[in-house]
Amino acid sequence: MHSRFSFLRKLLPSLLLSAAAIAAPGVAQAAYPEQPIKMVVAYGAGGGTDIVARVMAPYIAKYLGANASIVVMNRPGAGGGIGFAEVANAQPDGYTIGFINTPNVLTIPIERKVSFHWQGFDLLGNVIDDPGNFSVHADSPIKNLKELVAYAKANPGAVTYGTTGIGSDDHLAALMFERAAGVKLTHVPFKGAAEVHNAIASKQIFMAAMNIGEALQYQKGGTPLRHLGQMSTSRTNLAPNVPTFKEQGYDIVMASLRGIAAPKGLPAPVREQLVNAIQKAAADPEFQAKAANYFAPLRYLPPARYDAELKESEVGFKQLWQAMPWGDK
Repeated sequence: MHSRFSFLRKLLPSLLLSAAAIAAPGVAQAAYPEQPIKMVVAYGAGGGTDIVARVMAPYIAKYLGANASIVVMNRPGAGGGIGFAEVANAQPDGYTIGFINTPNVLTIPIERKVSFHWQGFDLLGNVIDDPGNFSVHADSPIKNLKELVAYAKANPGAVTYGTTGIGSDDHLAALMFERAAGVKLTHVPFKGAAEVHNAIASKQIFMAAMNIGEALQYQKGGTPLRHLGQMSTSRTNLAPNVPTFKEQGYDIVMASLRGIAAPKGLPAPVREQLVNAIQKAAADPEFQAKAANYFAPLRYLPPARYDAELKESEVGFKQLWQAMPWGDK
């Protein structure tokens, strides 16, 4: 017995070396990422999601490794539905990721049949939480929501407002406002916040329904805007001088979460790498400083908390759909 175990002890090192040699090529082939990663933005260039994606991409790549690179691709249209579907239906190999925006990623499957659902993504982490807001051109005589209501009642349908699409946070907030104030507004949907900005800057629309971070960014860029109210529970640090809707008598709270997701079924090691890289990028002081320059309200949520928030929000939007279907008539 003693001689048999002695033989095995002598043989074991060579067996381990042989196994390592066989496994090594497979390990090398499994390295991630070996090619550029596509990051899909479901809205046009120049909008809030697009800007955050382009600012954040290099930091995610930094924490993925020295050879990592991320290419941002805009896929605007259908209120975000085209871009969301592209991510959901891509190969779950880690080489396609993308931003998903609430409420659109939740409301579009409620209002019509599409090839995606938020539970069909691997959630990688939320990055932004941007409250809604109404802005008018600085030349407008409207100074607050009270004056907006008075004008809308005196001129039914004359208040045109731009949004990023049917079922977007901007659109739903405007519908809630119509109902609460007893007014009729005219919806003008666009493919992204940049188009809404261009329309309000050129006075093609009366009002822009856009997130406060985006509105402040465009104002800093030179567009003369006046913000009528932000849809947060209390005034944000971004806009401490802009009153909330609640302060003005309208209990409307609405915001857009912008998080990163991938097709369902990522290999566990790849998913872990992406989750960790996004978390580290979101916490990077240099990224945070750049995001602040663009008035991007950061709110990182890890996947489990992000999942819980989407689940709760979906319930609320389904109830809203039953009470107030938001498809344009």
